[in-house]
Amino acid sequence: MEPAGGAPRESAGAEALLGELEARVQEVVRASSWWERHGVDCAILALSLFALPPGFLCLRSDRPLVFALGIIILGVCHYTLTVKGSHLATHGALTESRGWSKVWTLFFVEVCTSFTAEYAKYGHVKMHHGYTNVLGLGDSSTWRLPCLNRYVYMFLAPLLIPIITPLVAVERLREVELRTALRTLGLISLGLYSQYWLLLNVSGFQSPGSALACMLITRSLLAHPYLHVNIFQHIGLPMFSPDKKPRRIHMMSLGVLNLPRLPVLDWAFGHSLISCHVEHHLFPRLSDNMCLKVKPVVSQFLHEKQLPYNEDSYLARFRLFLQRYEEFMVQTPPITELVGLQ
Repeated sequence: MEPAGGAPRESAGAEALLGELEARVQEVVRASSWWERHGVDCAILALSLFALPPGFLCLRSDRPLVFALGIIILGVCHYTLTVKGSHLATHGALTESRGWSKVWTLFFVEVCTSFTAEYAKYGHVKMHHGYTNVLGLGDSSTWRLPCLNRYVYMFLAPLLIPIITPLVAVERLREVELRTALRTLGLISLGLYSQYWLLLNVSGFQSPGSALACMLITRSLLAHPYLHVNIFQHIGLPMFSPDKKPRRIHMMSLGVLNLPRLPVLDWAFGHSLISCHVEHHLFPRLSDNMCLKVKPVVSQFLHEKQLPYNEDSYLARFRLFLQRYEEFMVQTPPITELVGLQ
C-alpha cells in the first residue's frame, strides 16, 4: 500500500520541480531585452502587414509567376496574422500593456481570423491550456470528425477551414451579450469585406465570384499544415481523466510534443506552435522568440529530471496518423493513470 501522505509528498515534489524550472526560465527572461521579449515577433507581424499591398498588386499581373507570387504572399501573410498573431494576442504575449493586448486580440482574432475573441480565450487559454489532454475538457476533441475517413480528413477537410471558421464564430455568438455579438459581427464583416474590396479594386478582379475564389485559395494556402499541427502535437499522447489528472509539469511533459523547426511554419505559425510547443504549454505568456530562447533550458531541465520531452518529425506524425487514424481520431482514447502523480 502507498503510505498515508504519499500523494501530498508527490504533489509537493511536482510543485518544487515546476518552481525550479520557472526560476531558471525567469532568469533568462529578465536578462532579455524588449526586442527579444516582444520586438522580434511584433516585427514579423508588421512585415506581414506591409507585405499585403505588394501581394494585392501582384494579382493584377497577367504573368502566371507574378500572379502565383501574389497568391503566396497573401496566403503566408494571412496565416502569419491569423495564426501567429491571434495566438500571441490571445495569450497576451505581444505586449505587457493590458489595454493594447485587448486591442491586438480584437484585431488579430476578429478582424483577421474571423473568429470571436471571447471564445478564442475561453476555448484555447482556459480549457486547452488549463486542461491539456484531459478528456472532455482540453483534449483537442474539437479537431476530431469521426464521420470522415482518414483521406478525406487529412487531405480535403482542411480546405473547408476558411468557410467553417466564421460560421462557428457566428454560432458561438449566441452565448455572449448582444453588444459583444454586434461588435464581433462588425469586426468579422470588416475583415472579410476589406479583402474582398481590395481584390476587386486593387487587384482588378472582374467578378465577385473570382474575388471570392481568390479569398478561399489564399485562406487555404497553409490550411493542411495548420490542421495537422493541431492534432499531431497532442492526440496520440497520454490522455487523462478529469478527476485524476497529473500535476502541471507532468501533464505538459507527457501530453505535448514538439515538431522540428520548419522555416515557413516557424514564420507563419510561430515557434510556440511548432518547435517549442512544450515550452509554450509550460510558459504560455512567453512570445514565440522567447519560447525559442528558453527551449535549451527547458529541454535540459526535463532531461535532467528524467521527465518526458516529446519530439517527432512532421512526416513521422503524418504517417502515424494515417496508419492509426481510427485509433486516434475515431475511437475514445485510453486514459493514462500515473500512480501518485494525480
